[in-house]
Amino acid sequence: MKKYIFERILRSLISILLVTTLTYVIVFTLVPTSLIFKQDPNYNKMVTTPDKKDNYRNTVFKRMGYINYYNSKTLASKAEKIDPSVTIAPTKANKAIYQKYIKSLGNGWQLGQFEESKEFYAIRKIPIYERVWNFFTGLLIIDHPWTIQDPKNPNLERYVRPEIDPAVGPALVGSGTKHKYLIYFNGQFPFIHQNIVHFNLGTSYPTYANIPVIQVITQGQGRSRSEETTFPTGIKKFSPIDIYTRTYRTPSKMDARDRANFGKGDAYTATRNKHAEPSMIANSFKIGMIGVLLSYVFGLPIGMLMAYYKDGLFDRFSTATTTFMLALPSIALIYIVRFLGSKIGLPDTFPLLGAGDPKSYVLPAVILGILGTPNTVVWFRRYIVDLQGSDFVRFARAKGLTEAEISKNHLFKQAMVPIVNGIPQAIVQTIAGATLTETVFAFPGMGKMLIDAIKSANNSMVVGLVFIFAVLSILALLAGDILMTILDPRIKLSSKGGK
Repeated sequence: MKKYIFERILRSLISILLVTTLTYVIVFTLVPTSLIFKQDPNYNKMVTTPDKKDNYRNTVFKRMGYINYYNSKTLASKAEKIDPSVTIAPTKANKAIYQKYIKSLGNGWQLGQFEESKEFYAIRKIPIYERVWNFFTGLLIIDHPWTIQDPKNPNLERYVRPEIDPAVGPALVGSGTKHKYLIYFNGQFPFIHQNIVHFNLGTSYPTYANIPVIQVITQGQGRSRSEETTFPTGIKKFSPIDIYTRTYRTPSKMDARDRANFGKGDAYTATRNKHAEPSMIANSFKIGMIGVLLSYVFGLPIGMLMAYYKDGLFDRFSTATTTFMLALPSIALIYIVRFLGSKIGLPDTFPLLGAGDPKSYVLPAVILGILGTPNTVVWFRRYIVDLQGSDFVRFARAKGLTEAEISKNHLFKQAMVPIVNGIPQAIVQTIAGATLTETVFAFPGMGKMLIDAIKSANNSMVVGLVFIFAVLSILALLAGDILMTILDPRIKLSSKGGK
């Protein structure tokens, strides 16, 4: 069992590596970079001159990992190592110093010149293999007391220790770390939270510009929500600030409100707000779980009855119905259910009532349940029909058990073994594959986010979502195998797949 899990995890890591690498290469080499700025609302506002246009584009490309870039001021400060007399003025003497400096850098650096000011800048296009390497080497970020290096705060304390914090209660707190609360507890699932290890999947752009991909997916949505909040100074007031999200900000940037809330000289005053609506991943998980539950609630009894009345009228009618459902395009079913649901008063788009009303989730969840039911019916019927000719079934009949008793006490449990194996994967597929449903209902979930990211050329978001879906799929497959062994202890997992 342990050897199987180890080998499975090793193969899974290789699969994740290959899938993510392939996606990264395709997205960052085949998607035209000109498409990136079409969805940026700030682009036309900020690029009023050719110089600003070049600087803005280069800054964005640097943030996205396409290039290394030094603007005029940064280049001048770097070139001072070669000659302290260098300035940003576009003179021949400065150009010679810059050329000498970038030559010392090597590795593809080139000297550029702005169109209007004629000032110089340096740029280096990062090869795709190097960008892939940077993505994976920077994937895991570990917060520790030497994470923050702030020349403006040389006396910053550095420690990690348990405390009874006046704002959040018992917590593992840090100083010199990026996050104040490294481990904390609250009443929100999963109740125990940590900020020690994080995934870095890049920065979103142009939609949700300059926000980390993980934050976009996991943070709440919609308007800010104010609640009574206790601050480190002991002040209690209604505020949208999420006190658990405190991160480092140099004390020189504190304002009067920060001093009142956190105390004079506190270095952890950067926070995020609470939101009224759930995160994308929470929304997708809700309808995904309900959809999977509905598909099994409907599919298992129908499949069992079809097998019980094999070749009868019910079996034939159900077979024809499931065949029709499998052949029916998903988009057609979505619009049919959406139309019928609107006739009985259910919202046909999510924004009509929002996340605060359970009715907003009904139609998307029902659609996902209906879409998953035919496969459940077909496979469960097939498993039971195959088992009906087994030796243990004939033995049970010889003992005088009725067909109903055989189905209930023997066939159902045996047929559930392969079905249980697919439950975790079904949940992941529902979350990751609900792109059409979420798009039609304007549902703020991960499936719709993937479509929106592709349309807006948000390459970092596309790669990040593919990575998340790949990891969830691999974990789901492993969880399915473990569930089988729980349901049927006779199954022994091994590297050869034997019992």
